[in-house]
Amino acid sequence: MRKLKDAGAFLPFTGGDATAGSESELQVAVCGRREEVDLPLVIAQSNYYANIMRRVRAGDASPRLVSRLERFLADNAEGVWENSWVRFPHRSLSTLAADVLAEDLRADKASPQTGLRADAARFFLEHRGEPWVRVPVSYLLKLALADALDNLPAGASSLRAIGLGLLGHFLNDNTSPETFSFHVSSLRQAGNPGHPVARETAQRFLLTQLLIAYANQRFELKKNGQCAQVYFAPHPPVRQKELNDIISDSFYRELFMSPCLSGWDQGEKKHGYMHLCHQVLSRSQLTAVAKLREAGIISNNLVVLRGVSNISLANNGTHVSLGSRILSAWQRQNIPGFGRAEEKAVGDLVIKIFEHFLPLFVGTYSAAPYRLGFADFHPEKALGFLPHELHETHLRKLWRRWRKKASLQLFGHSLTPFGPPWLDRGLSALCGLRGDWVPDFRIIDYPAALLSTERSPALDGRLDNQARLKHDLSDMGVFDAQMGLYLPCRQREFLAMGYSGFEARHYSLFERFDEDLAAAVNLQLLITALAFKLIADGTVTHRHIPDTPLVESERRQIFFAKAMGIPTVFIIRTTRNRFLRRVISLADHTRTSRRYPGYLRLPVADYQRALIRLLRLEGADLIEDFGLSFCLEELEGRIEQAGTRSAAGRLTHGILDGLGARDPLEVRARDFNLAAEQYYRESLRVAHLHEGFHWFCEDLSALERVAEQGAEPWRGLLRALLPQESQAKAILPLVQPLAEETLSAEILALLIHLVVATIGRDQELAAVHLEEPDLSHVICSPIHRAL
Repeated sequence: MRKLKDAGAFLPFTGGDATAGSESELQVAVCGRREEVDLPLVIAQSNYYANIMRRVRAGDASPRLVSRLERFLADNAEGVWENSWVRFPHRSLSTLAADVLAEDLRADKASPQTGLRADAARFFLEHRGEPWVRVPVSYLLKLALADALDNLPAGASSLRAIGLGLLGHFLNDNTSPETFSFHVSSLRQAGNPGHPVARETAQRFLLTQLLIAYANQRFELKKNGQCAQVYFAPHPPVRQKELNDIISDSFYRELFMSPCLSGWDQGEKKHGYMHLCHQVLSRSQLTAVAKLREAGIISNNLVVLRGVSNISLANNGTHVSLGSRILSAWQRQNIPGFGRAEEKAVGDLVIKIFEHFLPLFVGTYSAAPYRLGFADFHPEKALGFLPHELHETHLRKLWRRWRKKASLQLFGHSLTPFGPPWLDRGLSALCGLRGDWVPDFRIIDYPAALLSTERSPALDGRLDNQARLKHDLSDMGVFDAQMGLYLPCRQREFLAMGYSGFEARHYSLFERFDEDLAAAVNLQLLITALAFKLIADGTVTHRHIPDTPLVESERRQIFFAKAMGIPTVFIIRTTRNRFLRRVISLADHTRTSRRYPGYLRLPVADYQRALIRLLRLEGADLIEDFGLSFCLEELEGRIEQAGTRSAAGRLTHGILDGLGARDPLEVRARDFNLAAEQYYRESLRVAHLHEGFHWFCEDLSALERVAEQGAEPWRGLLRALLPQESQAKAILPLVQPLAEETLSAEILALLIHLVVATIGRDQELAAVHLEEPDLSHVICSPIHRAL
């Protein structure tokens, strides 16, 4: 632990104090013919489809409703059905897997006397004269792990307990599968403290790939015309968006909202909550139109709303949580002067400081490249939730700059789509209006940072401030008080989570685990530690960053501008945000705006460079302690050579390689976005798989060395799984057959067992480094005094 000037005074998140874990949101697809895959079958056999057909025959509805739905079912040459469920014979489940399913179908798992969920029947069907199971792919992963654990060789029974402990880490939540860390990592490694987080995330992804391949074989999915895939992809599939424009919001929820079988005692209640989230966000996109009109961005009554259903919950990202053993110990050991109120006060201030640094991450370490065509530039569609996230002053400026970047001009006049698709397509082709490429569209298409109200700031350091804000937003039709508040960085309070820390929710897609995810965690740790240092020495207080919607929007506009790829933002010359003024003072190319009197014109890249200068000036000791000088040099390279070194640049090049193009604007928006999905599903999935498999072989070799020294239970376990010695090298060639999905269920089960064994060893080692510090001798600290 790092000591400050005062003896016995410790600074959180330094000197090995920090811990970390991650949560991954993944995309799924089921490949197969429409006659055999669950999603098209459910649509074709649904009451919704039958009722639409009946209304069309009666002349009460347009035939286009049926033709568009039929076209969605028929026009799928690749046979890829994203977010479809799967169906398979119940007899293929092992005893343990069947027991897990039966347990998860209970109405309340905490009360053994309760019966089944009211919707239990939807998970079963009769097919070919026998009972079949139908579940989301997110839940299939849990069943596959349970099934594999039921087939352990003699002498490997100790592996069962480790594996059972992992079942709860596969969540059946939202639309996409979610997994979270199998163990908490201690960030002690000098020079690359984020490496353990990247390694664990890759390990979890590898196990996920093994489980889905095992399920395809063991549960006879491939035999019955289905092949499930799981991979990283940041935004909703193109075809799912198109389907959302065709069907009702209620039917969309029926098809895609997770039943929440795993992860909660009362799954139906959680399922109802997810329905609430979808309804609220769908309503919120309608109220955003009124704000756009108030801001003058929509100047007439011509708006395009193809449907009232919002698809943003199908976005996928990675969340990285950092915890402090010191802060947690202060809470648990009741250290005087640092209770819940103090934790909240310092936590809100840390978040406000951290938000200024968000432009260093977006597109740099993670990204979500996306193409918008000219027809997509209706402000009510393109701006997403931004009307609820930015002050109208900044919203107008961003929209003007975005239209300029996208070259939406004809004969010197700004032009936006008119509405009818045929007219917009024709105008686009005639005038060469190609639209735009966006580095991280997930940030724009998702409610990443809801704006505070004048009377209810979210980050002013007061207890229950976010509850008051949610109540205000609920009254305005923007949000619901039952939902968790959306923020790019969210505090993890000890009373609610069991530890004190912060969750970063702004990460989209990482091209590589160690190259991108680990580097991002390194920077996240450095900035968090710096925030505590600035608070401890009194350099930054809540007064330096006022809690008004305008000041909040002013710093966040740079975050959104970076996600859009907009090169310039505007800051009030006399901004009340003194911390922001400090950063801008280190920028080289800021000048007075000619268009906006009283504003400074600030290039986003110059702002990024100024942030790095601030890190070096204020955090020199932290950089030295963490050994992160190279991290900042590498970050500068990503900024200066964004096209080849940033995550957005590398992901975009990977997508374009599949198209044989050099520039995103050379191809149609839909073609680019479909190619992106194919790249994520195939090339990037295999690259992530190879990275995880490489580390798995290293872990297996390390476990063999431990076993050779006679350590139990690892010695007996490996003897049962691998009768021959030094099998780690023999395992490595299996990575290619795994990527090609040609391994047998037996080999896949062996690999699953071995990965679970390495996870168990990692959990054992992690527990050694997570002992809570004894702070009974700590009487005072700079953090206490600052509060």
